[in-house]
Amino acid sequence: MFKKILIANRGEIACRVIKTARKMGIKTVAVYSEADKDARHVELADESVLLGPAPSRESYLVADKIIAACKATGAEALHPGYGFLSENEDFARRCEEEGIVFIGPKHYSIAAMGDKIASKKLANEAKVSTIPGHNEPILSPEEAVEIAKKIGYPVMIKASAGGGGKGLRVAFNDKECFEGFSSCRNEARNSFGDDRVFMEKFVEQPRHIEIQVLGDAHGNVVYLHERECSIQRRHQKVIEEAPSPFISDVTRKAMGEQAVALAKAVKYQSAGTVEFVVGKNQDFYFLEMNTRLQVEHPVTECITGLDLVEQMIRVAAGEKLGFGQADIKKDGWAIECRINAEDPFRNFLPSTGRLVKYQPPAANLEQGTPTLQGEAYAAGQFGGVRVDTGVYEGGEIPMFYDSMIAKLIVHGRDRNEAIAKMREALNGFVIRGISSNIPFQAALLAHPDFVTGNFNTGFIAQHYGGGFRAEDVPHADPRFLVALAAFIRRKTRERAAGISGQLPGHEVRIDSDCVAVVSEGAGKQTHHDVHVAEYTGHKGEAIVEVGGQRYQIVCNSRLNDIRLEGTVNGQSFVAQAERGPGKNPLAYRVNHNGFAMDVTVLPKRAAELLKLMPYKAPPDTSKFLLSPMPGLLVHIAVQPGQLVQAGERLAVIEAMKMENILVAERDVKVAEVLAKTGESLSVDQPILRFE
Repeated sequence: MFKKILIANRGEIACRVIKTARKMGIKTVAVYSEADKDARHVELADESVLLGPAPSRESYLVADKIIAACKATGAEALHPGYGFLSENEDFARRCEEEGIVFIGPKHYSIAAMGDKIASKKLANEAKVSTIPGHNEPILSPEEAVEIAKKIGYPVMIKASAGGGGKGLRVAFNDKECFEGFSSCRNEARNSFGDDRVFMEKFVEQPRHIEIQVLGDAHGNVVYLHERECSIQRRHQKVIEEAPSPFISDVTRKAMGEQAVALAKAVKYQSAGTVEFVVGKNQDFYFLEMNTRLQVEHPVTECITGLDLVEQMIRVAAGEKLGFGQADIKKDGWAIECRINAEDPFRNFLPSTGRLVKYQPPAANLEQGTPTLQGEAYAAGQFGGVRVDTGVYEGGEIPMFYDSMIAKLIVHGRDRNEAIAKMREALNGFVIRGISSNIPFQAALLAHPDFVTGNFNTGFIAQHYGGGFRAEDVPHADPRFLVALAAFIRRKTRERAAGISGQLPGHEVRIDSDCVAVVSEGAGKQTHHDVHVAEYTGHKGEAIVEVGGQRYQIVCNSRLNDIRLEGTVNGQSFVAQAERGPGKNPLAYRVNHNGFAMDVTVLPKRAAELLKLMPYKAPPDTSKFLLSPMPGLLVHIAVQPGQLVQAGERLAVIEAMKMENILVAERDVKVAEVLAKTGESLSVDQPILRFE
C-alpha cells in the first residue's frame, strides 16, 4: 500500500480523498492555487504545494507543476479527483512514465472511453445501441449548423473533453446552434484545454441513468447498481439518488451487464461510470463513459456500504477486488443534493464572496465511511446524514472555479423516508454571506411529480422554464411561520424583562396581544392578530394563536441561533430565523421548507401607525445594464452611440468557468460604457448606460 499520495484537485473532492487516505493510514499532499491558499483541503492535508495563479489553466491544469509536486514531496501515487486532469489521457500516461501511480484507469482506457468521440465509435463497433449523431470533431459554427440540419433539431452540442455541464448546449434552431457551438468550444478550451466539439440528436423526455462500475488489474469488473440523475438544470445534475425509482430489476441487470461488458472491453481498472439515456419504455442507449469518480458517488456508497475512494486506491496498488457481483448490497435509499453558490431567484447566477455563516446539519454518516457503523447498520437502521464539503465558515467562494459549496447526502429505509430526511436537513443548513440554491432544492423535493418519481431530464425546464420565483415555493401552513416569529419575539422580550437595573416606570413590558405584519413586497402588507401565552412556565415553551389557529411551540434553541429545532403541536420541526437580514431591521426572516417570510411583530398601536407610512419605491435602473453577478467582464460587444435591437449581445461575463451572455431586453441606444474589459464586477455594478 502507498505511504503518501498527492491529490491533484481542490474543494470537496480533495477533502473527500484526504478523509479516506487518513482512514487507511496514508499521508496526503494537497496542491493549491493562489486563490486557494486558505482552502480547507490545504488545511486537512499533511503537506501542500503551491501551483500558481488562480486561473485553473495556470495552476490545476498544468501537468508539469503537478508532476514536480509529486517528486518534490515523494508522493508515490496521485488521485485526480474529478474535473481538471482526471480524464486526460496524456496526463495519466505521463504519470506512469514518471513512475507515479495514477489512481484511476490506465491511459489506454481513458483514450478509448474517456473521449466522447472515441467512446461512441467503440460502442458502435461493439454493437452497443447509441444515439444518432456526428462523431467527428466539428471545426466551425457554420459546419455545426449544416450538421444540425442533417441530424434534425433539437441537437446536443458537446465538448469531447467536457463534463459537469461545462461545454454543453442544446440547440433548437440555427441561431442557437451557431452561438452554442462557439460557447461550447470556448468553455472546453478554458476548462479542459481541449476545444473539440461534436454533436448528437437530443432525445426529448429522456431519463439519465448511470451505472457505477469497478474493475481491478486482474480482470474482475462488477457493477454497483445505478444512480438516477435525471433532475438536471442546464445539463448540470441537481439531485441524484440511488437506486432509481423508474427502472425494473430486469432493466437494472441488463444495464449493469452491458456496462461491465463495455468496461472489460477496454480492460478498465478503477471506478468508472457508464451513462445511459433511458426511454419511457425502459429502452436504454449508451451515452458515454466517465473514466473517473463521479460527484454523486456518495449515494452509491450509502446503498452498497462500500468506500469507492478506498477501492480506487486499493485497485491502483494492485489489489484484487475483495467481493464479487453477488456480494454487492442494495440497502435502503440515498439522495444527494448539490448545494451550489448561486442565486435561484436571479436565474441561478453565480454568487461568490465570503461565507459569513456556514453551519451544515449534524452528520452521522462519516465522509469516507459511507455507512452507519456497527450494529445499527447491520440491524437495518437507516436515516443518516452526510455532508461532503471543501469550505468553512469565514472562507471565500472564489469566482475561478465551480459553484459547489457542499454535497448533502441522506440515507433512508425507503424513498419517502429519504425525501423527508433531506427536507429536514435542508431546513437546518445555514448559509449566509452568499446565496445558495437551497430554496430551489426544497421546492424540487416537495413537487408532487418528484415525490411520485414521475420525471425526466426536462423536469426543471418544464416546471421552472420561466425561472424560479418565491411564489414557486408554496408553504402548507404559512401561519406557522408567523407564529414562530411571534414566539421568538416573546422569548426575546422575556429575556429583556429579566435584566436588572431597569429605569423605574420604563421597564420592558411583555404584551400577550400583538400584530404580526407580513411584508409581501412593493409596499404590500398583511396584518395578523396574534396572542401569545406560556403554557407551562418553561422558558422554551409558549402557545401562539394566529387567526384562530393554535400553535403549541417547544424550542430550546438559543435566541441568537439561526437554526431552530423543536416541536409544534407535538410534531418536530427544523427552521431558520434571524432578525433584520433585509431592509427592515425589526423584521424576522423565517425560512422553512424553502419558503421565506419577513414578519415584523409589533404592538397594536405601532401596527396601526405602520399602515400610514409611505412606500419608498426603488430607484429606476431601466437605463442601465447592471452586472447580474460577480464575475470577470471578458467582452463588451457594443460602443457608445450604437443602436441595439432586442436580443442582441451586449456583454459577456465569466464566472465559475461559465460564460454568461448579457443581451438587450428591448431596442436601445448605447449612451456610455461604464466598465472595462478585464474588470472584476460586483453584483449590480453598471456596465452600460442607455439613452
